[in-house]
Amino acid sequence: MNRSWKTPLRRRSSAFAAALLGVFVAVLLGPAPAATAAVEPGLDTPAATLDAALHCPGSYAHPDREPVLLVHGTSSTADESWGWGYAPALRDAGYDVCTVDLPNRSMGDIQEAAEYVVHAVGRINSLTGRKVDVIGHSQGNMEIRWALRWWPSLQSEVDDAVFLANPGHGIGAGNLFCTAPCAPALHQFSVGSDFLAALNAGDETPGPVSYTNLYSLTDEAIVPVTTAPVSGAGNISMQSVCPGRTVTHFGFLYDSVAYGLVVDALSHSGAADPGRLPFGKCLDVNLPGVTASEASGATAIAAANMSAELLNATKVWAEPSLRSYALS
Repeated sequence: MNRSWKTPLRRRSSAFAAALLGVFVAVLLGPAPAATAAVEPGLDTPAATLDAALHCPGSYAHPDREPVLLVHGTSSTADESWGWGYAPALRDAGYDVCTVDLPNRSMGDIQEAAEYVVHAVGRINSLTGRKVDVIGHSQGNMEIRWALRWWPSLQSEVDDAVFLANPGHGIGAGNLFCTAPCAPALHQFSVGSDFLAALNAGDETPGPVSYTNLYSLTDEAIVPVTTAPVSGAGNISMQSVCPGRTVTHFGFLYDSVAYGLVVDALSHSGAADPGRLPFGKCLDVNLPGVTASEASGATAIAAANMSAELLNATKVWAEPSLRSYALS
């Protein structure tokens, strides 16, 4: 008996059964994960090193508020930038405050330093089960923005990102210093750097994070000041709040109006709103607990540290190469 006709029929029946089984399994399991989901970069810095750089309270005593992470700027440390002003003031205002020490006093590759922020946000979020408010000063804002740009999972872990004296699109001083070999970070925040091109490509304020960007027309470091605004952020110049007010680059770390706007951003939905500041706020000088002598002393230390780091930091002829994840 010729059975050749049965073979194609059997194959067609098997294919139909397999297709039917596939549909049945898809219905049971639901839709597959999106094929476009990006794989985030790994962290090259050892976890023990990242843990040692993060300084948080032994317990989180304020569950009604997001914990705060403070990120310092160029040539500084967490304690030198925050330990005498913002950290104690925010603690007194009812916030759990963490700080992070960026490597090499933030004179090295900003891409490496950003890993410390990535780890810190993830660690605090994991410990508290709450979103994190992140505040940066100067170059510290670049680490924050780089972390949020290339580790998109952080966008759901950060509530507010507040930038103080942010060199968002570069500063001319970097270009000036880097006519000779200079520190890697200075290359990166020079106007026209590859780092800045990657940082500012596309959406400058990604995700559901509330972005507040505070800048000053009298900031001697952010020159030209037109590089300061960040697209999509609540951009607020200090002189638009208090006409004629002088706020220097380091002065952001103790100015009372800047501090008031920071707390306003942390305590309300969305970016800071100057209209919510109390009447007469422009008459205040320093943030709570900071005396004039403390402010001037911290400013002198910062200037000395900057001079020392410009002289002694490791110098290179060109900016560090972009990491592979930032080339796409």
